[in-house]
Amino acid sequence: MAVRCQRIGCDASFTEDDNADGSCRYHDSGPIFHDGMKEWSCCKQRSHDFSLFLAIPGCKTGKHTTEKPVTKMVSASPQKAVPTSIQIKTTNDSCSRCRQGFFCSDHGSQVKLPKPVVPSSANDDQIKKTPPVPVKKVVGLDEPQTCRNKGCGKTFKEKDNHETACEYHPGPAIFHDRIRGWKCCDIHVKEFDEFMSIPPCAKGWHNADAS
Repeated sequence: MAVRCQRIGCDASFTEDDNADGSCRYHDSGPIFHDGMKEWSCCKQRSHDFSLFLAIPGCKTGKHTTEKPVTKMVSASPQKAVPTSIQIKTTNDSCSRCRQGFFCSDHGSQVKLPKPVVPSSANDDQIKKTPPVPVKKVVGLDEPQTCRNKGCGKTFKEKDNHETACEYHPGPAIFHDRIRGWKCCDIHVKEFDEFMSIPPCAKGWHNADAS
């Protein structure tokens, strides 16, 4: 029976018969949180975005294990709450699925790219003042993407995406006075590996363009 690896940064399922040396990539030292920056102390990889930080590949390799490693969080300064925000998406422009051109059950149809604005009396001055139309990335249905929803970080293909495919935390992560947790499900723990084990509390679409 397959079991879940407990190393920080791995989270893969394995069996004892399929656990070769080097099959596990993980972080062997705790994170540093300082002035909004998240950094792995073992490899100095860092990010301001919490989802991107959790998606940083492990810097060590070895065998998977079911034993929880003792991983201490390295403190660089007094902990501060991670500044994040929850935006209610009510229009196509604020919906990441619509921005990527995919069908959205909330808005009912795919987004059409805006047409460039052409001045009625086009002269050189007006053309220079007209802002360029942003080019939106078109993603194929079979193209692997990484979900940026907090607490997910899984690789997915849009053809397999649906309204309950992703398990994630809709609320911000809280780091304050040596307490770590999620505001959305009101769970708070002291150890970082316990924080990483808090199960997601919501389901929805995988999102490769989460803000």
